[in-house]
Amino acid sequence: MADSKQAFADYLVKEKNYSLLTLRAYTDDVAAFEVFIKQDDEAAMLEEVNYSQIRSWIVHLVESGISNTSVNRKVASLKAFYRFLLRSRQIEANPLQKHKSLKTEKKVQIPFSEKELNDVVEKIDYPDDFEGLRNRLVVELFYTTGIRRAELINLKLTGFDAAGKTLRVLGKRNKERVLPLLGCTVDIINQYLTKRKELSVIANPEVLILNNRGNKLTESFVYRLINCYFSVVSGKVKKSPHVLRHTFATHLLNNGADLNSVKELLGHSSLASTQVYTHSSLSELKKVYGAAHPRSRE
Repeated sequence: MADSKQAFADYLVKEKNYSLLTLRAYTDDVAAFEVFIKQDDEAAMLEEVNYSQIRSWIVHLVESGISNTSVNRKVASLKAFYRFLLRSRQIEANPLQKHKSLKTEKKVQIPFSEKELNDVVEKIDYPDDFEGLRNRLVVELFYTTGIRRAELINLKLTGFDAAGKTLRVLGKRNKERVLPLLGCTVDIINQYLTKRKELSVIANPEVLILNNRGNKLTESFVYRLINCYFSVVSGKVKKSPHVLRHTFATHLLNNGADLNSVKELLGHSSLASTQVYTHSSLSELKKVYGAAHPRSRE
């Protein structure tokens, strides 16, 4: 079965174009399930399991305190694995074919207001050195492009076109998109690049945004940076790069952008993924509707 797991991993990378981070998540979930079934029977094999065994694993995960959302994600990994086995004719039936996902509570993401964004950009004093310009650039890129945290970390120096005012981004499943840049963002990138050249050591020269040791940024560093700056201007509970991505989409929709254009900018494969952001603009639509409809004054 080790060969099947390796073949599955190769399939995710070569055919599905999944990132190494996603690959690790899928293969770790399958490995964890295998450990679980072997606790009761050392000879148990992944290609011979039934839904009852999978259901026991799900119950085990829930009882261990894992959220339904996380459980559903782990089960999705198993679904992909068994679809692969079925497709490659290593099993005759998918044991998860009739499985229904656990119910999850839909949490409403609260975006930052335009005032909060303006305060972070204009009222916070960013030092005119490498770290100050780098930090301001991180905030600016999240808000003016809506890119994901992993996408920002992996931006390439060659992906920035100052003359064309564009930025090439490698998204999920290695899908590339070219994003337009505002003139103010281009200016900040150019200022940052000037200071970047002064670093004594650059360990990752191909990467656009570096730490002061010349290395690629880590996900935890980027999260702490955003949380720190927005804690100064916002009392919202969640202050993260994803909230900034959410804010980018919401502010565009509030100011008249069409859903399909926002979809392309965010790098979503379908409109369904983008529609989760439309609830935030509903309050703005209500204001317009209330002010414009003739019956609203009755």
